[in-house]
Amino acid sequence: MSTRRYRIVHHTTMRYDGDVTASHNELRMTPVNEPGQVTLEARIRVRPLTWSHVYEDIWGTQVMAMEAQTPHDVLEIEATSMVERSVVPDETEEAGWEDVRSERTQDRLSEFIAQTARTAPPEDVVELAARCADEPTPRAAGLALAERVRQVLVYEPGITGWQSTAAEVWTHGHGVCQDFAHLTLGGLRSLGIPARYVSGYVTAGTEQIPRGESVRAENHAWLELWDGDWHPVDPTNPGPVGLEHVVIGRGRDYDDVSPFRGMFVGPGLTDLDLEITYTRLG
Repeated sequence: MSTRRYRIVHHTTMRYDGDVTASHNELRMTPVNEPGQVTLEARIRVRPLTWSHVYEDIWGTQVMAMEAQTPHDVLEIEATSMVERSVVPDETEEAGWEDVRSERTQDRLSEFIAQTARTAPPEDVVELAARCADEPTPRAAGLALAERVRQVLVYEPGITGWQSTAAEVWTHGHGVCQDFAHLTLGGLRSLGIPARYVSGYVTAGTEQIPRGESVRAENHAWLELWDGDWHPVDPTNPGPVGLEHVVIGRGRDYDDVSPFRGMFVGPGLTDLDLEITYTRLG
């Protein structure tokens, strides 16, 4: 069985225009444990830090709630984890359209069928998805839709923001992985296919890393559709979701799994530095 072992370091530095007197945040930066992925070590260091509490949210993501009450003009967060990824054979038989659209499935997975403000698709995407419904299985339809979104939407960082919706992104035709995922989720849900947002990490370019080397990595978003079991699909990158993808959490859309969310009391944020690296250990 093919495996990869990585050390992942996610370093964030926020600089403010003067002293912040209080900062309250939620961090989702710890990879999950599940078949095909084992988190062997994980720690999050925050400076300054007054208190913290770790819990698992309703979607199964580990969350660190933290507060810094010491006046500070810099907040530094370093999340370090060691993760082993392995190939898990997909032995689940694909469910057909009838099973996916059955009343039982639609009720049990209703939270992943209902559109959110983020995923609500424009009419063009609904029509694009409808043309994929001719595929023999929901999985084939999902892969076809992801490919069509990839052909239309141009990947371009800096054009959209974390708050952008699928409809807004479709209008100007440019976006990042979060936007590719939201658009594809909206199209799948319009077909009655349950689909959920996945947040995690991936190496830049999804290249395979030689053992012992470190490479730049990125926050990444993809999705999973249900067709008897959850099947991963990456609308941004062609090819299957592989050993370079590491899962942090899942939800209905970005809002459920954002890596960093919170508020602070003080002057505005002047600079945000983010660096993520993968080091292959085995």
